[in-house]
Amino acid sequence: MPTPEPTPKLRLAPAETPEELARRFGRETRPVLLQRESQLEDSLAGFKVGSVPYLNAVPLTRGLEEQIIFAPPSELARMLRNDELDAALLSVTEALLNDRYDMLDGMAVASLGEVKSVFVAHRQPLAEMREIYCDTASLSSVSLLKVLLAENGLKPELRPLANYQSAPTLDNVLLIGDPALEFARSRHPHELWDLGAAWFDLTSLPFVYAVWALRRVPNEPLRRRLRDARNFGLDTLDYIISSRADFDYAFRKDYLSWHIHYHLGTEERRGIARFIELMRKHGLGPVYEPRFVA
Repeated sequence: MPTPEPTPKLRLAPAETPEELARRFGRETRPVLLQRESQLEDSLAGFKVGSVPYLNAVPLTRGLEEQIIFAPPSELARMLRNDELDAALLSVTEALLNDRYDMLDGMAVASLGEVKSVFVAHRQPLAEMREIYCDTASLSSVSLLKVLLAENGLKPELRPLANYQSAPTLDNVLLIGDPALEFARSRHPHELWDLGAAWFDLTSLPFVYAVWALRRVPNEPLRRRLRDARNFGLDTLDYIISSRADFDYAFRKDYLSWHIHYHLGTEERRGIARFIELMRKHGLGPVYEPRFVA
């Protein structure tokens, strides 16, 4: 009877450091990501789409950057109203005050608590503010401010902010987006009233700042491409954080990983519903019920 051959010993793969694991993962996933990116190139052919030029919107337009029209929220709203765009990443208030848009379900620019990029910089105590100069680029932020002021029994006069350069000289100013981040990171004597945190303190709900608003026309291919871009952006969020030149790495990591999120689910819908309720309560209407599309 022949002697059985000895069972070969199993050899464990050599241990890899976290850095080596990360490099190997990058090598293995890069071809797949490049393929996904190439599939998004020219994918908006036949459509006109607008987005805001802010850091917090970058993950929603990943791979579409060369095809997007970038403009402030107020300009995007004007263009979509005039049918110059098929879709835009709009202030949620614009979509609620005009019964002519669909909201793309499942994705948004939102925060659960402190948002960092929407705040009132104030040198006077909140209860003593007589006027606030407002960045009028975002209707959502101005409407949110009006709701929060009313709910706190505050009645300062809201005035339009003439330019960002004058903001440090003003006692009280509402800032949004990248200009707000730049202000917050500069030397200034102001306190910051973060409106995302104030909303959460009031409602215990997330606040939705922006949504994909679409004209009510057949556009399922456009919806699919916007979903693909968002999925690609979230799958490559670490790359976005490490490769962008805005501010510094630690700040981008904190801001995009913790303060901003990009899903529109049950809690975000509840947040929108509560916002609608309070806008109506304080006469900021007429406000229409949102119509979500998948």
